[in-house]
Amino acid sequence: MGLRLKIHAFWRSSGALCCAISTRLGAGMTAPRLVLAVILALGLLGLPLAAEAQPKLLHRIGFLGPGSEAASSAVMEAFRQGLRERGYVEGQTVSIEWRFAEGSMGRQAKFAAELGAAKVAVVVTPDTLVAKSLQVAIPTVPVILAGADLRWGLIDNLAHPGRNISGLSSMASELESKRMELLKEAAPGVSRVLVLRDLTLYPHPRAGDEVYRGQRWGVALVGVGVRGPEDFDATFATAVRERAGAISVTNTPLFATHRVRLAELAVRHRLAWVAEGRDYAEAGSLMSYGAVPVDLVRRSAVYVDKILKGAGAGDLPIEQPTKFELVVNLKTAKALRLAIPQAVLQRADDLIQ
Repeated sequence: MGLRLKIHAFWRSSGALCCAISTRLGAGMTAPRLVLAVILALGLLGLPLAAEAQPKLLHRIGFLGPGSEAASSAVMEAFRQGLRERGYVEGQTVSIEWRFAEGSMGRQAKFAAELGAAKVAVVVTPDTLVAKSLQVAIPTVPVILAGADLRWGLIDNLAHPGRNISGLSSMASELESKRMELLKEAAPGVSRVLVLRDLTLYPHPRAGDEVYRGQRWGVALVGVGVRGPEDFDATFATAVRERAGAISVTNTPLFATHRVRLAELAVRHRLAWVAEGRDYAEAGSLMSYGAVPVDLVRRSAVYVDKILKGAGAGDLPIEQPTKFELVVNLKTAKALRLAIPQAVLQRADDLIQ
């Protein structure tokens, strides 16, 4: 029965109820009993309407982020917006199980198992290592990447990712050369670069990798591993000993969480830093260049829609980002006594004064 017909039936029944009440009063029914009868009758009449008004949740979606919820508000809203553009509204047609690992591998594994137990139809993540945790914990649940670094063996190939995974690449590794070019333009005198490794996530770098990359870019790369913020001071002391003129930092939860402190240390030790995302430039790095995270997360809703309509994740080609953003922090440039070339400033999407 449609909602209009139910409302009409409700009022018709209510009229009949009123007539019955008048009859009962005339027959001498006591007031307390009459009140109880009215309450029960109205409650029964209202049940179908209440049930009709409740939204029908069609799907349950998981979202597992690498950082904290507090720092992910823009990403969360971008994902909601992408879903709304495809007709899915949180709390009405879909529910979203939000989880945030806060940089902890243990929490990643725990939340991955929780999402499996919650029987989500698909899980979205913007992080490579979170995706690997999901592949292990819930190998039969589709995983959609919202901008991940693909160099760590997540997929078979771009056209046919295979297994239970698809989505969007951040092209993080492919853009390393571009960031190095920007560094050399802004600070042409740099010949040695300190590379910070997050040992909590990448304990075994490939042998000779840094030497090879340095040769490609015409600089010497000095790798230093850290396990937490307590190692930062010693790391930057190493930069001084090695006469480094710049630092290179992979975007991991550890470095993202402490990006403000890293930027302060870089300026204090006169180290130029071209980072991956604008969050780092806003925190104080010299420049940032990379894909736009909120765009990638919003776009991931396209893949979610396809999965919910029956597509297999491993059959959906990986999408490469098409929009990249260059942000220059002029305040940091001034502190480092660097004159950013006009050609770089003209290409910048944003200048932080």
